[in-house]
Amino acid sequence: MLTLPNYQIGSQIYESLNSLVYRGHRNKDNQPVILKMLKQDYPTSAELTRYRQEYEITHDLDLAGVIKAYSVEKYQNTLVIILEDFGGESLKQLMANRPFLLKEFLPVAIQIADSLGNIHAANLIHKDINPSNIVVNIETKLLKIIDFGIASRLPRENPTLKNPEQLEGTLAYLSPEQTGRINRSMDYRTDLYSLGVTFYELLIGQLPFTATDAMELVHCHIAKKPVEVNKVNSNVPPIVSDIVKKLMAKNAEDRYQSAFGLKADLEECLTLTKKVFGNKLFSTHFELAQNDFSGKFEIPQKLYGRNLEIKTLLQAFERTSQGSAEMMLVAGYSGVGKTALVHEVHKPMTEKRGYFAAGKFDQFQKNVPYSAITQAFNEFCRYLLMENAETLANWQTKILDAVGNNGQIIIDVVPDLELVIGPQPAVASVGPTEAQNRFQIFFLNFIKVLSEKEHPLILFIDDLQWVDSASLGLLKSIMLDDEIQHLLIIGAYRDNEVDGSHPFIMAVSELQRANVNINSIELANLQQEDVNQLLQDSLSCETALTQPLTDLVYQKTQGNAFFTHQFLQTLYSDALLHFDFEQLKWQWDVEQIAAQNITANVVDLMANKIGKLPSKTSKALQLAACIGNKFDLPILAIIYEQDQNKTLSVLHPAITEVLIQPLDENYKRLEMVSQSQFKFLHDRVQQAAYARIDDKQKRAVHLQIGRLLLKNTPTDVLEEQIFDIVGHFNHSIELLNN
Repeated sequence: MLTLPNYQIGSQIYESLNSLVYRGHRNKDNQPVILKMLKQDYPTSAELTRYRQEYEITHDLDLAGVIKAYSVEKYQNTLVIILEDFGGESLKQLMANRPFLLKEFLPVAIQIADSLGNIHAANLIHKDINPSNIVVNIETKLLKIIDFGIASRLPRENPTLKNPEQLEGTLAYLSPEQTGRINRSMDYRTDLYSLGVTFYELLIGQLPFTATDAMELVHCHIAKKPVEVNKVNSNVPPIVSDIVKKLMAKNAEDRYQSAFGLKADLEECLTLTKKVFGNKLFSTHFELAQNDFSGKFEIPQKLYGRNLEIKTLLQAFERTSQGSAEMMLVAGYSGVGKTALVHEVHKPMTEKRGYFAAGKFDQFQKNVPYSAITQAFNEFCRYLLMENAETLANWQTKILDAVGNNGQIIIDVVPDLELVIGPQPAVASVGPTEAQNRFQIFFLNFIKVLSEKEHPLILFIDDLQWVDSASLGLLKSIMLDDEIQHLLIIGAYRDNEVDGSHPFIMAVSELQRANVNINSIELANLQQEDVNQLLQDSLSCETALTQPLTDLVYQKTQGNAFFTHQFLQTLYSDALLHFDFEQLKWQWDVEQIAAQNITANVVDLMANKIGKLPSKTSKALQLAACIGNKFDLPILAIIYEQDQNKTLSVLHPAITEVLIQPLDENYKRLEMVSQSQFKFLHDRVQQAAYARIDDKQKRAVHLQIGRLLLKNTPTDVLEEQIFDIVGHFNHSIELLNN
């Protein structure tokens, strides 16, 4: 039984997987309180961090529609959050016996929309809206939202590809983008989808998707339409059913754009229920979202002008899922949208229960053998570690059967494989040629195991214009092996940076002569009409209104997708593009924008953006750019010469501005900071950060980095880091020789 000084503990009112919740009283003033504690006697540091975050965010919000947090108390080895008790019960409890009647639903729904709107106005994404986290007092009509344990203060997040059972939030209510499988970043509109699922359940008494398998449930969220509410419950008017349907739209752009816009429509429904004994609502259809204005500039994340290319890519995946092995090359200038196109394959991959592994070559690490392949399969191994015990055991058996006693050969290139199959015996030393042949034989066996009918494999290798010779040889061997099936290798490269004599182009020609199945997609810049359509969708305007702005944007960016997005974001951040809440429309002045003389060079544009960050953040980004497109926080902390927590705090403005993106959730957790990884939003951002280092200083910076890494790298991992360290010394070779 819980005993806590200064509190009288009453009955337990709730139990989840991780928490126990009690009612009680505070001794000093007899104030009713809710006590929420972690269930485990010895919770992990991650769970403790999440509890502290929940308390801090809830305490700081101070909104009428959010539960008040009084304090967080230590209890033995765990924590207890002390919350207000306003006599409420969760919607989950209230609908346990029957769905809500319409007259019960509408007032509650209006309050939820209002509370959620205020949460979003405080620049917070809840990320776990569901009936268990909405509490209402039936007598007083008070309603409050609870549980901010995974809430985000960032304007958007990019969920990583995870095992569905490891996703943050409650799977039955997650938006498609929150699953990390639809090539879309996640913003506050994820909460509106989750609210739609909640409304669905309140009105019907059951969830829209009832799959018991986690992957199947993810597939339902991203690809399947639920039966409409009024088709299941005829007591729900069609207009209310349409509101729920709009909330649950697969694309965030098709949902309500603000909780307040939703509230306005719900209030209209409530008004209509009071006319002609409520029958008016059943016969009324009004245009939804007429008062739905967020004021936030959101460029739709769908791909413009890419229908044919998407179709070509998905057809290739369909062929490989049926049994073939194929290479699809995606060519185009930097920023044209190659990576965004490739990630469109996530949705059909989920349906086929496929796996996706991605790696990227780096212009500053050209001499590191297998760098992109190491990245890709390390990522794949980390994904396998999130599988359930039975599935992981099956993978261990399959991989060990394939590599025999030679697993260490693969681990030398893919270190995280050791976490999957355990430590492996050392292998006999042989000459360089024999070692290379042996590695290729067993790596091919490894690939064969990973790509099977039950789980086709997509291997995405980006920036092949910077490929090393060892990786190129391995990719050729994979494609020439007739026994490998159910494998799609997607290779992206900048076709303006290679010619016929480039090793990569020569290797492709060699494979084509060997009748290997290679297809290609050439991505050009967006057409002017595509940019105009993007602006119409972003600004809710007609073609005639957006055409002058389109002309100016196109003149600057030439339709380069990344540049176009960044140029528009710059206009918004500089208030040259703003929402007028009196006229309820977006405003801009083309002549005023033209007079700003904004650069027509994307690297300069990004450099200017970096220049507006705090000087410490800009400096940290410059050093990160020297490491590569992806970087580990501990490595950056070494060369920034600060501890990891200080370095992380310095990076926060760049994370908020989405110049860099976390590759995991570790940066949020004090005890996991040392495992945090980040990547630059785009190569052009990395290039811009690197360009801010004076040309005369670049060699000195690389020399300093090399020396710091050499000094601070433990002996037992020095071999793994040696190519990176030598790479920095190579960049400063003139200084070493002096």
